[in-house]
Amino acid sequence: MPELQQAPPPSISPRRTFALIPAAGRSRRMGSPKLLLPWSGRTVVEQLLIALNRPEIEAVFVVVRSDDVGLQDALSRTAAIVVTPDHDPPDMRDSVELGLKAIQKRFNPEDQDCWLLIPADHPLIEPEVLDGLLACWSSQDCKALVPSFGGRRGHPTLLSWSLAKQVEQLPGDVGINKLLRSSPDLVTEWPTDRESVLADLDTPEDYAYWKQRLL
Repeated sequence: MPELQQAPPPSISPRRTFALIPAAGRSRRMGSPKLLLPWSGRTVVEQLLIALNRPEIEAVFVVVRSDDVGLQDALSRTAAIVVTPDHDPPDMRDSVELGLKAIQKRFNPEDQDCWLLIPADHPLIEPEVLDGLLACWSSQDCKALVPSFGGRRGHPTLLSWSLAKQVEQLPGDVGINKLLRSSPDLVTEWPTDRESVLADLDTPEDYAYWKQRLL
């Protein structure tokens, strides 16, 4: 009597990860475009894109103002997908929504996919942080995953694509943080010993501090 053959397990589509950098601000407090500042022999944005150049990340989208010629030129020499809106996004929430629409149009993500939100104010990502976040995401059932240092939440944030649909439904004057605070069970924290998750590049003093700490 022939042995019964077990049916193969159903195939599961791998989760795709998309990175989104809302970079349509004017760096007024810095006094010069923060993403074009020198960093380790490159610019900040070049260093960021090098960190994001890894097989787990399907594509990197950057939302840029139409008049930010310097940043557009720098990005033209990279593999990043540049989103240039017809109007200047009034805030980061608007930039995020525009970036998510661009990802949706080009890749049509499914709910199990995820997106990595990297505000232009927090671009100093160390590879070890990405390693930890992506490993934690793949091993846990998370909706939103946030790194923390010393009890303080930092950046970047990994979010399920199912949450991308909720961003568009937020009231016009409500930011992404409001969504993350909407439920105590929505966010999972990933504690790390990397202080860089708190790195904020708003002022020249911030830039000098983090250069001393990280370079």
